[in-house]
Amino acid sequence: MSRRKLRENYFKILFCSYFHSDNELHEQIKLFMENEENRYSQKKETEKEYSEKECSEKKEVRHTRAEDDGGFNEFCLRLKDIKERCNDIDRAISSVSKGWKLDRMGKVELTILRLAVYEMEYDDSIPKKVAVNEAVELAKRFGGDDSPAFVNGILAKLI
Repeated sequence: MSRRKLRENYFKILFCSYFHSDNELHEQIKLFMENEENRYSQKKETEKEYSEKECSEKKEVRHTRAEDDGGFNEFCLRLKDIKERCNDIDRAISSVSKGWKLDRMGKVELTILRLAVYEMEYDDSIPKKVAVNEAVELAKRFGGDDSPAFVNGILAKLI
């Protein structure tokens, strides 16, 4: 899975966490991952129908959650780490969001900001500018018309 798709999945699960208790988070992640796996399987079956030869030449190996449980556990651990650092992340966001209290922000924008700040502050493998750019892309896809500019403005103050 590409980093962009993985980031999008983190965003989706974090967003869902607003609507489920922390006790349900692990089960929600399992359901989400199973859904992603099913989508992947359906996509591969569709590709196979259109081009049997091409798909066999690619020799792509399909990893299921059962075969690659380490990825699932890694996914869960990262989500847990993000949630555990949420208070520190929220303080960082609040320190630069003049006139915008966290409870006034849209849940989509706040989730994107939290994920981006986590990447900027706690993931050394992701350059800060990349984290900002990816957050803006998520805002374009999932937020409103003003979301990309809002997200970019907040995160630019943290660089």
